[in-house]
Amino acid sequence: MAKTKTTTTKSSSRKQKIQHLHINLSNKNYMIIGVGIALIVLGYIFMSANSVDGFLPATVAPLFLVAGYCVVVPLGILYTDKTNAHVDETVTVTNSQTAYTNSNSVNVKTN
Repeated sequence: MAKTKTTTTKSSSRKQKIQHLHINLSNKNYMIIGVGIALIVLGYIFMSANSVDGFLPATVAPLFLVAGYCVVVPLGILYTDKTNAHVDETVTVTNSQTAYTNSNSVNVKTN
């Protein structure tokens, strides 16, 4: 989902943690958001019909607008792709003479 980056600063002899929010959007996220925007535009086009009692402006247009604003666009922002979600976070810990690299998929001992 969202990655947080923690940095520490020193102010008045206390360390405060500052978190920065990084949201990585892929092409699939942008496509879902584009579909949501298209639904919103279609909803406004259907609503601009001259008939007040018509089926499109009274029923379909509000459904498209609610679906676009409340379902599809937030889904496009919050969607994470499971196939490309493998992030290789590497942490190196040094113990006297050997260093171990800890990864999500493989533990490797390096000298």
